Amino acid sequence: MARILALDYGKVRTGIAITDELQLIASGLTTVETKDLIAFLTDYLEKEAVEKFVVGLPKQMDNTPSESEELIQAFLKKLLAKFPTIQIERQDERFTSKMAFQSMLDSGMKKKKRQNKAIVDEISATLILQAYLNRI
Repeated sequence: MARILALDYGKVRTGIAITDELQLIASGLTTVETKDLIAFLTDYLEKEAVEKFVVGLPKQMDNTPSESEELIQAFLKKLLAKFPTIQIERQDERFTSKMAFQSMLDSGMKKKKRQNKAIVDEISATLILQAYLNRI
C-alpha cells in the first residue's frame, strides 16, 4: 500500500506529515520552506510511494474560506500539474495550530523549542492527517 502525505500549507513554510504504509498512523515528517515544496515532494516521491495528498482547508469560524485559501488554490493547481496521478483531498484545519501548540505544552516541551514555528507546522500537518484518517 502507498502512503498518504499531508500538507499544512503556509506562505513561508509548509508542515508535512506522512502515514505508514498501512495508512494507520500519522507521523510528522518535516517542515520545508514553501518555495522549495515542489522540489522536496518530487525528491520524496522518487523514494516513496504516495497515493494521496491531504491538504489543509483553512476556514473561518462561520465556515467561509480563510484568506490563505487563495494561496492554497494556486498551489493546488501546481501540485496537480506536477503530480497528475496523485489524488488530492482537503481536510478542515481549524484549530490545528492551537492544538499543536497545546500538544507541545502537554508534552513538556521547553519554551525555546515551542517558539520554533516549523515544529508547530509539522505537528499541525500531523493533526490534519490524523483527522483525515479518522474521517475515512
